[in-house]
Amino acid sequence: MDIIESRIDTASDEYRKNYEAMNVLVTELKAELHKARNDRSEKALKRHEESGKMPAQKKLELLLDRNTPFLELAPLAARGMYDGKVHAAGTLAGIGIVEGKEVLVNINDATIKGGSVYPMGVKKALRLQQIAMENRLPGIGLVDSAGAYLPMQSEIFPDIDDGGRVFYNQALMSKMGIPQITAVMGLCTAGGAYGVAMSDEIVHVKGHGAIFLGGPPLVKAATGEEVTADDLGGAIVHTSESGVSDYLAEDDADAIRIIRNIMKNLPPTDKHPLPMLPPEPPLYDPKEIYGIVSRDLAVPYDCREIIARMVDGSRFLEFKENYGSTLVTGWAHIHGFPVGILGNNGILFSESALKATQFIQLCDKRRIPLLFLQNINGFIIGKAYERGGITKNGHKMVNAVSTATVPKFTVVVGASFGAGNYAMCGRAYSPRFLWMWPNAEIGVMGGPQAADVLVSITNDQNARLGKPPLTQDEVDFLKVPIIQAARKEGNAYYSTANLWDDGIIDPAKTRDVLGIAISASLNAPIRDDAYGYGVFRM
Repeated sequence: MDIIESRIDTASDEYRKNYEAMNVLVTELKAELHKARNDRSEKALKRHEESGKMPAQKKLELLLDRNTPFLELAPLAARGMYDGKVHAAGTLAGIGIVEGKEVLVNINDATIKGGSVYPMGVKKALRLQQIAMENRLPGIGLVDSAGAYLPMQSEIFPDIDDGGRVFYNQALMSKMGIPQITAVMGLCTAGGAYGVAMSDEIVHVKGHGAIFLGGPPLVKAATGEEVTADDLGGAIVHTSESGVSDYLAEDDADAIRIIRNIMKNLPPTDKHPLPMLPPEPPLYDPKEIYGIVSRDLAVPYDCREIIARMVDGSRFLEFKENYGSTLVTGWAHIHGFPVGILGNNGILFSESALKATQFIQLCDKRRIPLLFLQNINGFIIGKAYERGGITKNGHKMVNAVSTATVPKFTVVVGASFGAGNYAMCGRAYSPRFLWMWPNAEIGVMGGPQAADVLVSITNDQNARLGKPPLTQDEVDFLKVPIIQAARKEGNAYYSTANLWDDGIIDPAKTRDVLGIAISASLNAPIRDDAYGYGVFRM
């Protein structure tokens, strides 16, 4: 493969201004992540400590193999929602290594609302299960939850994508042979009890771990019986009498020790083999991405420059370099794993869509994972392009993206608008993982463009009714709220709070994030019996 020859002048004024702008965004991201991990009330921390429980972060440190990477997932879920204090939707979760095996870890943080589950907590749990099922990752749950937050029960309980789906998925995961190991480290009430009981193996902490369908207050209200939490569903009850729990732990540390032994006892995973190369760092410093990415989304840059700072040795075999030039396609390696990369260098024309379709088919047949680098305003529009078949050629690309069976990974590195989001494997097209850079924006279209469209439509309507066109004041009255709403709802933090992505990441760390994700994806077979494509329009 050829080494990408960078043409970036790192001493230029433009590079410096871009670098400073991105550095500010990354600094803000780090502050948001620190807040999500550490913003807890003194009262909650004291109560947690007095009960003999470990903080969630300490549990994670004890659980994972030493000096191994951990990829946190959705760390800013529910940011700004509810009262602004339900950080990470109440759970610390991600992919790590336990006894040499890649696992999906989900830890309730009981210092957040006593572990109560809010609607976004359910959505995050379902997303984590989807990741576990798609990538065949064993699940480890460290549970300490007061159950559903009852004032919002209508948003948690009844629908297909609400709390009951969690237990449905657990049954499917069991059928798929995906191990589910759970430690009961606090109260597990109602739905929390079902979630524990449906696990393969249960470790129960003596003293503060309890499982029951209805807690002592509900038992008293329903039957008049007075009982303590420990007598109702404590570790001795469930390990000695009911048989719900399988292992008795003295404390949180002992429970984690037992879980590590359980993981050691699991059979090894036969990961899907890929033709690996020895990993090597990029030729260029990944942090130079800060100065390459324009601080203005409307200003283009060559995506080859960011590819050069992500891939091994900055080597890239470009496919159809001189055809469909607004889309860059080609092969590279990331941490030794082969990948097929599609990166935007402008809007999608018929040629770029056809090029993408062929490239995706090649990667799919060769079982090479796909990486989409999204910076896209959409497909070209206009009379000549419609006559040239942009609609049917865009369909070919969307079809290929939808039906490809290899693992797909998406990073939104800039704009993600309209059908361009779809064609470049947006969330609706089931990439195994999707991340945003802090400068990224997402929406049907940009705010100014949406506002201009509305003004144009309104003036057309006025013309048909014999009314004069809008005055400048009326134009501003229409445009300002649309632009403000787009700015609020289109930024990366709004996306990640709503779990439209798996997290906002530092651009300089994209390569390492992808390395962990690609490795995790290989725990599942790359291809099943559904290999093939739908009908491509002629």
